[in-house]
Amino acid sequence: MVIIVMGVTGSGKTTVGQRLAETLGWRFHDADDFHPAANKAKMHAGTPLTDDDRWPWLRALRAVIEAALADQADAVVTCSALKREYRDVLAGGLSDVYYVHLTGDPDILATRLAGRKDHFMNPALLDSQIAMLEAPAGAIDVDVALTPDQQVAVIRRALSV
Repeated sequence: MVIIVMGVTGSGKTTVGQRLAETLGWRFHDADDFHPAANKAKMHAGTPLTDDDRWPWLRALRAVIEAALADQADAVVTCSALKREYRDVLAGGLSDVYYVHLTGDPDILATRLAGRKDHFMNPALLDSQIAMLEAPAGAIDVDVALTPDQQVAVIRRALSV
C-alpha cells in the first residue's frame, strides 16, 4: 500500500507523513527531495511553478510509487498534488494507493508558514496554491487544526492500518 499525504504548503505533509511512516514502520518519501534545484530556486523567489516544471518531478515520484508497489514495500509519500491531472500522473491506474488531504483554515497555514525557518518554499505562494487546489474526490480529509498525532490516528482509523 502507498499513502500519499497531500495538501498546500504549510499543511504539515512532511511532519504528518514522517510520523505516519514511523508509526507504521513503512518507507517515507518526501516529494521536496525530488525537486530539481531550479524548481526550488523558483519557489524560494516566490515564483509559482509551471506545469512544465512539475511534469518531470511528478514522473519521478510516480516511479517511486510504482517501485514501492512492485516491491510490496508499504510507503508514505508526501506531495502537494494540487490538481487532478497531477494526481493522475502520480497514481492513475494504480491500485493500493490512497490519498490523504491535509486541509483546513488558511489562517492556520499562514501562521505556520510565518514561523518556518530554512525552507525553500516562499510563504507568499500559499494563496496561489489554495487557488490552484482541486479538492480530491475520494481522499481522506484531515483537519490541519488537529495535532500531528491526532492526524495520524485519523488516517490509521480511516485506512485500517
